[in-house]
Formats: sequence, C-alpha cells, structure tokens
Amino acid sequence: MKCPSCSSVENKVIDSRISKEGDVIRRRRECLNCQQRFTTHERIEEILPLIVKKDGRREEFNRDKIRHGLEKAFEKRAVSVERKESLIDNVVRYLRGLGEKEIPSSVIGQAVMDELKNIDQVAYVRFASVYRSFRDVSEFMEELTRLLKEKK
Repeated sequence: MKCPSCSSVENKVIDSRISKEGDVIRRRRECLNCQQRFTTHERIEEILPLIVKKDGRREEFNRDKIRHGLEKAFEKRAVSVERKESLIDNVVRYLRGLGEKEIPSSVIGQAVMDELKNIDQVAYVRFASVYRSFRDVSEFMEELTRLLKEKK
C-alpha cells in the first residue's frame, strides 16, 4: 500500500476494525518513511453481474460509478462518508441477492433511488432528475408530487 503523502510502500498497520456488516476491514496505517497516517478499506473482491446499459452494451459492475452519482446528489448535504458507503453496500447486497448474471442498469438506478428516499429526499430528487433524464419542469414536479404523497 503506497503512502498518499510520499508514495513509500513501507508502512505498518496501527489499528484494524471490521465493519458492522462484517464485509469490510478498516485499517489505520502509518508510513514508516514520513510518519503520515492514512486509512485503507479492505473488501472481498466479488464477481458481480454484468450491467446491461440502455443501448445494449454490457459492462462490469463498478461501485465507483454509484459513488460518483451519489457525490453529486449529496453535494452540500450533511451526509457522512460512512452513510454513503453503507448505501452502496446495501445496493451491492441487493444486486448479489438477485442471483442474476446480467442486470439492467435501470435496476441499479432504482435500487439507489429506493435507498436515497430513506436517507435524504433532496439527494433523492437530484439523483432522480439525472437518472430519469427529466426533460422539463413538469416531470420534475410530478416526481416531487409523488414523493410528497409517499411521505404522507
């Protein structure tokens, strides 16, 4: 593991903790060269289903694509990194539970929106506006109305 400060590969583990779900190990490390401390996360590398895009292309599942979409949705919102990672973990667990070899990208988008709805409704609407490609304000208002009805 390279030090983010000096790029040295010589470091030691100071502390290790297992996540609540038991699928991630968080390690606190210290660089032996510059004494900079940093955190790494270990996760089992799994083979997840191929994602079928709207245009028919197939590509490997990529957690970072969900993370990137969430960063935009949560911009300037008070949501911790741990909560965002937990959301991604829930989506991955859901996809794994489907037991399919290929999954349409729409299933992933809907799973993310289902999780977002319970965390932050502003982030939900932001994500939905990009994911569903709202063409005008009326489509945006329809989604807001649907969200308000569900809340009641």
